[in-house]
Amino acid sequence: MKRKKSTKIAAWAAVIFFIGTLFPYAYSAVDGGLKQLRTFVNVVEYVKENYVEPTDTDTLITGAIRGVVGELDDFSQYLEPKDYQTLKNDTRGDFGGLGIRLSKVDGFITVMSPMPNTPAFKAGVMPGDRILFVDDRDVTSMDLDEAVELMRGPVGTKVKITMSRKNEKSGEYETLPDYNFKRQKIVPDVVYYRMLDKDTGYIYLVDFSGHSTEEMEKALAALSQQGMKSLVLDLRFNPGGLLTGAVEVAELFMGERQLIVYTQGRKPEFYQEFRTGSRADYPDLPLVVLINQGSASASEIVSGALQDNDRAVIVGQRSFGKASVQQVLPLNDGAGLRLTVAKYYTPKGRLIQRDYRDKSKAEEGGIFPDVEVKMKPEDEVKIFMQYNDMVYTPGKEMPKFEFKEKDPVLDKAVEILKEGPEKIIAQKAQMAKAEQEKAEQQAGAQAQNAAQSAPAAASNKK
Repeated sequence: MKRKKSTKIAAWAAVIFFIGTLFPYAYSAVDGGLKQLRTFVNVVEYVKENYVEPTDTDTLITGAIRGVVGELDDFSQYLEPKDYQTLKNDTRGDFGGLGIRLSKVDGFITVMSPMPNTPAFKAGVMPGDRILFVDDRDVTSMDLDEAVELMRGPVGTKVKITMSRKNEKSGEYETLPDYNFKRQKIVPDVVYYRMLDKDTGYIYLVDFSGHSTEEMEKALAALSQQGMKSLVLDLRFNPGGLLTGAVEVAELFMGERQLIVYTQGRKPEFYQEFRTGSRADYPDLPLVVLINQGSASASEIVSGALQDNDRAVIVGQRSFGKASVQQVLPLNDGAGLRLTVAKYYTPKGRLIQRDYRDKSKAEEGGIFPDVEVKMKPEDEVKIFMQYNDMVYTPGKEMPKFEFKEKDPVLDKAVEILKEGPEKIIAQKAQMAKAEQEKAEQQAGAQAQNAAQSAPAAASNKK
């Protein structure tokens, strides 16, 4: 009896600690949820006393907290003390790994894109592949950071990865043969550039890291010296990165004090606008931006800003839809909480974040291209695999390489630049104006009907 009583006390203490530490503004809601809290304590008590294997109250409470946070979205996370400490101390820019950019989608650890010239890239790992096992350890129920740590390790060591890939015909995921990787030091290039013809420049931005803006500026300067009069900015398979990088890249092409993106949450303090500073270096350069389902986060911020400010034509496929703000909060027991507190919106108020859990919101989020050009992911990967031979090796001359894979998305971009992107931008403006006028007419008609029905209702009442 004494043991049972102590279990209940421990459970109640943990519940009170959880509410008081994480949500101090939620005390007013405790009375309304008291019945559920009592049910929770009873469940913990019953499991503790009757489960077939011995259990620990702290373990049960931690699992409950994980469940609470994990129910919210794929990005909020409860961090145990060791994980929180790792997050604080993890300032490494280089690491021994496989070269895979990952995210959690539909509960699975999913490949966003393989980095050029890395073990994963060379092995043919594809965007959309799901990671199931790391060295025979099931990672399907792990947090993203925990699974990533399993994949990292000393340079030269080996790791076995089991993945699944979606069958395009059946729509089902099929397990692939195991990959046996040797970890490498991952220091990927972030910018590739070249002239497509005598007038058209091309920049492929891999991600938005600490030196992306600097490398972009170098590439733009070099292309300008080669006679660039228009530009294709390729953000396909760009998983994002630093918000500052997105803002700085957008500033290269946009006018003074233009809105790039804003964040909004439930609390007023989470509203924040990000605008350009002084006039851009390339404010009038004709520009087409390429995106696909692997474009996420910072790349969506840039493409959305350029699109909403009528600064560029967006070509390709709908982007991934990952743009939320996480705040990391320290807890009293050395643990931490990473919680989504706001979401990113384009200048015209379009939500970038997609809700993959709620199928009824399938049409919300992501950046939709102005001109859609569909391609199979495996065909797009072949295009970007060619960059594997374009990596510069210090001390050696850059190898000359001819791109052989057909790229209809890039071809369409060049066609638009030749004809003039302002035509598509003008058509968009006309369509938007027509939609606005239609909406105003409908609103006026509804107001008129309401006004006409009001006297009749009053007369009937008399």
